[in-house]
Amino acid sequence: MEKNDTPRPGKLKTTITYLEMRSAPARVQIPRPARPHALMRAHKPTVSFYRYLYNAVGEPWLWWERRTMDDATLASIVQHAMVEIYVLHVEGVPAGYAELDRRKAPEIELAYFGLVPEFIGQGFGRYFLTWAVDAAWSYAPSRLWVHSCSLDHPNALPAYQRAGFVPYQQEIEVIDDPRLTGLIPPNVRVAG
Repeated sequence: MEKNDTPRPGKLKTTITYLEMRSAPARVQIPRPARPHALMRAHKPTVSFYRYLYNAVGEPWLWWERRTMDDATLASIVQHAMVEIYVLHVEGVPAGYAELDRRKAPEIELAYFGLVPEFIGQGFGRYFLTWAVDAAWSYAPSRLWVHSCSLDHPNALPAYQRAGFVPYQQEIEVIDDPRLTGLIPPNVRVAG
């Protein structure tokens, strides 16, 4: 498929951007949001809790890949000793999560990052992303990387770049629309 071609019905075209950092960014401290919040690591999260986070954060952006995994496969990832799941709680409510995948050391992937939609636009995103980047660099990796796609929140790519990530590759991917395959409810509209 050429970049300007329209995908066939039932398909979605997305641009995936890969970004990286080769050294810890130098920056000023990001102010803590005023609302009471806590960042906690979910050690070996249950699959049901992880699915809640993944679905609550990712459904508006059509995150579908982990929905296709059976429980054992998903557990082998999210409960792995080299995968860290951090949950942002705002006034006791899970508001987002960051997943650091250290299984391919000395690199670290920020495999998933996002907020539950009700918490977007309240100053938590930049703060939490900065915190996640700093947590990753505490391991002194050779590289920290992340990818985003054109189905993600429109501010995702600029937010990663403001945090210090630099794009190094883009590719076009055509996927089956997960709303038509039953992975995501059919009434979900891409929020971006």
